[in-house]
This record gives sequence, structure tokens and C-alpha cells, in this order.
Amino acid sequence: MLNKQTVAFLGAGNMAEAMISGMVESNKIPTEQIIVSNRSNQGRLQELKAKYDITAVTKDELNFDELDMLILAMKPKDIDAVLESIIDEVHPETVILSVLAGITTEHMEEGLHKGQKVIRVMPNTSSMMRESATAIAAGEYTTGKDMKIAQELLECIGEVYTINEEKMDIFTGIAGSGPAYFYYLMEHIEKAGKDGGLEPEVARQIGAQTILGAAKMIMEREETPAQLRKNVTSPNGTTAAGLEALEKFGGGEAIAQAVKGAERRSKEISSQFKKVLIAN
Repeated sequence: MLNKQTVAFLGAGNMAEAMISGMVESNKIPTEQIIVSNRSNQGRLQELKAKYDITAVTKDELNFDELDMLILAMKPKDIDAVLESIIDEVHPETVILSVLAGITTEHMEEGLHKGQKVIRVMPNTSSMMRESATAIAAGEYTTGKDMKIAQELLECIGEVYTINEEKMDIFTGIAGSGPAYFYYLMEHIEKAGKDGGLEPEVARQIGAQTILGAAKMIMEREETPAQLRKNVTSPNGTTAAGLEALEKFGGGEAIAQAVKGAERRSKEISSQFKKVLIAN
């Protein structure tokens, strides 16, 4: 089904590239049917064209009539200007996918023709490695067939979870922003290793392999994370000492607050745009 889909990205930033990379790597959609577009940054477009052998055009050069799916991947603050600029160009049957944090399907539907099919998507930058945790939520006019095709497309970049849209903010806090939490953790693991005499590259590899192994244990074993933690924690042992330090310095609460902070910001963005929608 995907080999007949023409997909375009409006926006050529890091998230767009991560998704393009995963799609190209999957070999499920021909590269000539992947288009990337932005307003005017020709240098960036040519960079992506050369790197992934895809079509790259400015927005003014984009043929909207040929698109099966249009993925909105610019900055959330630009959503209203973009919707206004495409409303008379986008085909009624084109499915609009948005990866913009905090922007609801209702907001997008209000800015497009009545009946336009809209899907809200929250991937993460692990798309580049085809390991994204991606959520999708349907808009009012989106059909089951549209969702099935979107899911198949997004499975090119990792695992896909269909959720109710009201859960999208907490999903953003966990998965959308989540990779950055682990990068932050790795920064400090690498620093601790370096302070202990390891080469930074060695400490980085050790830390990354440890996180990878722990993730696989969680994914493939029946035990809960709490049970797995208890299984490897001997009384008065090294792991117990490390966990005690984490608790002492607020490690668990810091993680919870990071998720809540990202969730809160996603809600704030939605609220800001809802006020604009009501005002109009």
C-alpha cells in the first residue's frame, strides 16, 4: 500500500529529517515518492536531497494535487500561517499529518476546509534509527482506512500507538521529549566515567550498552521495572548504594517532574492556540 503513496513534508528540520531517514531506511516507500519542502531554505533542501535521494522543493513549487499525505513538520508557532497558505491548495482527499507538539486536530480542522482529514502524530527523534515510540490520534473526519495507512507509514520509523487525543500531552512528556532525558542521563554517566578514569568514548559506550540492555529487559521480560530493579539490588551492595544516592539527590522525583514539565508545556501550547481559535 505504501509504495503507491506520495508523501510530502512541510518543514525540513530535525524531526522531518529523522522521519525521512527512517522511511528511506525501511525501503517500504520509494524515495521518489518522498518530498521535502520549506519556505525558502534552498541550502537545507539540497542537503536533504543529496543525503537521502528524495525530491526537494520550496513550498511554492510543491504540487499539492499529487499528495496522498502531507506531514506538517515546521515549528508549532507557524501553524496558523501555514494553514492559511495551504487551505486553497491542498486536495480535499489528502490526509494531513501533524507532528507539531500541542497543536490539536480541532485547531487544524478549523484552519482547513470542512471535511479535511487530519491525524495528530507524536514521534520522537529515534525515528532516525527506526526506533521511535510514535502516537497517533484521529481527527473528526479521518477514516479507519486513513489511520491504517498512516500507521503503516509510521511503522517505518518504529512502534506506533493509537491513543485518544486527550492523552497526547502525557505521551509527549514521556516519549516525545523522552530521548532528551536519556541523553541528559548519558551526559552525566559519561562525566562520572571520565572522572573515574575512563576515556569519555569508553564511558559513553558502556553507558549506552547498559541502557540498551535494561530497555530490552523491560520490553522482553514479564517483570515490572520495579521487580527488575529489586532483582539486581543486593542489601548493602553497590547497586543499593547507587540507588540510595539517586533517592538522596531526588533522582526519581526529578524524572517525574521532567515528564510533567513537558506535559504541562504541551498543554500550554494547546491552550494558547485554542484562545486564538476562539478569538477568531
